[in-house]
Amino acid sequence: MVAAAVEPEGFVVEKAVVVGAADVPTVQVTLDRAHGAEGVDMDAVARLSRLVSAALDDHGESVPGVGTGEYLLEVSSAGVDRPLTERRHWARNVGRLVEVSVDGAAPITARVLEVGADGVELAEHRPGAKKGMPAKTLAPVRVPFAQLGTGAVQVEWGGSQQSTGAARDGKGPADTTEA
Repeated sequence: MVAAAVEPEGFVVEKAVVVGAADVPTVQVTLDRAHGAEGVDMDAVARLSRLVSAALDDHGESVPGVGTGEYLLEVSSAGVDRPLTERRHWARNVGRLVEVSVDGAAPITARVLEVGADGVELAEHRPGAKKGMPAKTLAPVRVPFAQLGTGAVQVEWGGSQQSTGAARDGKGPADTTEA
């Protein structure tokens, strides 16, 4: 029901759950863009919230856990802490550092350089051998999606994020994950 309301707008449902007390349940919906490098802005969240609310109201009793009474609706986009599990997640994070396991090995920290139809190009990022020494970036490798574990974006402090060609030419995210 929620997916049918947002798909025509170019969005997908990452998660939809009913939580909380039975007398006034909370419907939590997490959305993402189906395609493209941009995320979900606040204007889109507001518009989509109205669409989701109307879809839920139209179905009344057929919504498990909601029924015909009052409910709270929380519509949001997935944040930077969302696990990277799908191609579109990886594509949105070109240029960023991620932690990911490859072939079930111990996790590595790597910069996402490019995302193709079959996998991701990563450049492993290793800290300096001694405190204060610069980090070392290894040669890029292409990793098929089947060999990638779930990725996690790593927040970079101090303006150390590299600019990538994808970010400069508009084919990747121009924003950063710096705090």
